[in-house]
Amino acid sequence: MAKRPIEPFLWILFSAGGVLAALLIPVLLALFGLAFPLGWLPAPDHAHLLAVLGHPVPRVVLFLLGTFSLFHWAHRFRYALYDGLQIKHLNELINLFCYGGAMIGSAAAGYLLWQIP
Repeated sequence: MAKRPIEPFLWILFSAGGVLAALLIPVLLALFGLAFPLGWLPAPDHAHLLAVLGHPVPRVVLFLLGTFSLFHWAHRFRYALYDGLQIKHLNELINLFCYGGAMIGSAAAGYLLWQIP
């Protein structure tokens, strides 16, 4: 049986991260970076945010947003180093750094999200 390449799976993670980051992060930045601090909208209090994060669906959405964004970064950074800087001789080290960093960041995000009471 021939070994199948992992590259298509990495491209799926890359595109999912790009789409989620483009759709959700600007909304979150507009709300928590502008609307709430400037008083355009009433800011939710700490208890309300904990109540929202008490439900598993927002936790999963935040986890997927963080995970897919990290893999989007990893794939983009890998190709910037690999093709842009032409350091193809360090391919294994670059893969380990990029995708390993994305996996460690995803595991840390999952751990922190599931520590919320």
